[in-house]
Amino acid sequence: MTVLGDAFSPVPAASVPGLARPEWPELTVAGQAGLAGAGAEVPFDHVARLAAMVLGMPLASVTVAGERRPAGRICRGGPDVAGQLSPVEQALCQYVIDSAAKLVIDDARLDPRAIACSRAGPAGPARVIAWAGFPVRGPDGHVVGALCVAGHLPRHWSTGDVEILETLSHVASGEVALQVALQDGAERAALARTLQESLLPPRLPSIPGLQVAARHVAGGRGADVLGDFYDVFPSVWGHWGMVVGDVCGKGVPAAKSTALARYTVRAEAHRESRPSLILDTLNRALLEWLTDDPRFLTAIYATVRPTLAGVSVQISSAGHPLALVHRADGRVQTFGRPGTLLGIFPDPELHDSQRLLRPGDSLIMYTDGVTEARHRLDRDLYGEDRLRDFIAGLGDMSAARIADAIQQSVLAFSGAEISDDTVALVLKVPGQ
Repeated sequence: MTVLGDAFSPVPAASVPGLARPEWPELTVAGQAGLAGAGAEVPFDHVARLAAMVLGMPLASVTVAGERRPAGRICRGGPDVAGQLSPVEQALCQYVIDSAAKLVIDDARLDPRAIACSRAGPAGPARVIAWAGFPVRGPDGHVVGALCVAGHLPRHWSTGDVEILETLSHVASGEVALQVALQDGAERAALARTLQESLLPPRLPSIPGLQVAARHVAGGRGADVLGDFYDVFPSVWGHWGMVVGDVCGKGVPAAKSTALARYTVRAEAHRESRPSLILDTLNRALLEWLTDDPRFLTAIYATVRPTLAGVSVQISSAGHPLALVHRADGRVQTFGRPGTLLGIFPDPELHDSQRLLRPGDSLIMYTDGVTEARHRLDRDLYGEDRLRDFIAGLGDMSAARIADAIQQSVLAFSGAEISDDTVALVLKVPGQ
């Protein structure tokens, strides 16, 4: 990738606060992508490709610095086939690393920091105008690299663009933490707990006028990372996104797929609210992730919009158990239509369904670890009918108490011996 052409009037780098021109022999491309580039082979490459795809930018890269730098790069077939950063790019990336802050440039021809970087080395054959870089952090919180995207035309970076890049920089930071943990040879159970916690939100946001709660119980022996995940986050136009998913497999490959799924959905939800289209974007991201260990997953996504009458919910399922609606009068209804799981077919069958939840109603999304739990004695399945009957008898409970009750019911049924993760995510419209 080449940055900044010879049209810039050079000024001393020292004249821009915080921007020096040191040597950067340790700064290495960990992942680099262009929309016309070759397929990614390592997680950093995929983060770069995802950034380029979601933002519609021709160039993107992840760079890391230091002794623990993860290996791997992708060459996009451009003039820099070695996958190396130009001196100007290194200066901009180093600025992000040294300042531990994002750097967003609408037009490099007018930005004094970019102009100063033009003195870092000879200009390349292609001039990059729009540029944005975000810090990538190690497990100790220190900045060890940068996620960067660039284009050949000026660009006004919107709030949504910035949120997408911040989200993807967290993905790259998670991969750094994973590789450091593996290099350090941590105990498998401790590593599994750390990874599992990093794949789930530390807390759920507050949605005005609504209650939301989630409960997750890890299955197996505690030494393997399994693939269940959930998330709740603000989306576009005053909407909120809710997702529950289940990745095939376990261990580090499943953890990587889980991280990819969660952050891809978050990134797409910053510009799209229709659940089927968000899941379709996740499907394309999974298919474009060229790996020797491909993963598929099931997911259910709901777009929530508070209204004067309650909350409007639009939902789509991709091979995942359908959601349940617990009405205020005690009825339990299935919500949504079955769809195709993700990561296998280029055109999955996905449907959108919509309902209005009124005061006293609840939405329950869950993973199949709930219904596939087996009885401790006769090995009978917990099953969907048992779950529906149990929810119907809960009465007017808060979202947190509903989520707790579901998990306690499953644990009691199985004798606390569950082989798969269980997730219960509950949205409640409080009664008037």
